[in-house]
Amino acid sequence: MRFRKSCIGWMYPLERKDAMPRKILCVNIDHIATIREARGGTEPDPIAGARICEQNGAAGITVHLREDRRHIQDRDVFTLRDIVIGKFNLEMALSDDIIGIARSVLPDQITLVPEKREELTTEGGLNVMKNESRLRDLVVEFREKDVVVSLFIEPDLPTIDATKRTGADFIEIHTGSYCNAGSHEDRSRELQRIYRAAEHAVSLGIRVNAGHGLNYTNVRDVLRTPGLEELNIGHSIIAQSVFTGLATAVRDMAILVEESNA
Repeated sequence: MRFRKSCIGWMYPLERKDAMPRKILCVNIDHIATIREARGGTEPDPIAGARICEQNGAAGITVHLREDRRHIQDRDVFTLRDIVIGKFNLEMALSDDIIGIARSVLPDQITLVPEKREELTTEGGLNVMKNESRLRDLVVEFREKDVVVSLFIEPDLPTIDATKRTGADFIEIHTGSYCNAGSHEDRSRELQRIYRAAEHAVSLGIRVNAGHGLNYTNVRDVLRTPGLEELNIGHSIIAQSVFTGLATAVRDMAILVEESNA
């Protein structure tokens, strides 16, 4: 039974004004596949990694199927659809190839992100205004298939207004500028941008996720974001797992998320 049919924890209804949504952790396992692809073999197996993540506090699994297939492969996506117990979130570019795979896989959620071949990791938010018409069509199509649609965007109010026009269910706020800020003043300014963007999204009936560059230290302030429902965190967890093991690395991050729900 799919997560969206058996568990409503991440389907928190916005019309409930008397409570805050319960925040969950989705672990991005791309970098398990990055290590595998470095040797061109079968180890480490991201499928086994997904199971460990869910057994140790992850409410869902996120992967980014890139056009160049630099880490996650098509077979990973189809297998994960079958074995993920919680929420399965597929990050993807506005690419006909990847959209076709999403139509076949039908994850619980698709998160539309910008993608450049030369980038090491996603460098910014999606240009919603430029792609508004196409996004609107995709939202209609995937919602008819019972797939939730999220747009990965900068914490920018006009972009959120455009997101509203597409009909997308969620925004995922790109937290990279906050995480990369070099001074206390810059971090504070970027954090306030995140808070304001989230408040604006919730006021429009758009639900709020966040991710990119978050680690065990900087995540604490982001967890205070108004209306936040889900964090997508990958690199810092996989990096920490080199020293502590994956189970402990996931559990430690899940504890931080859970403590914010108290």
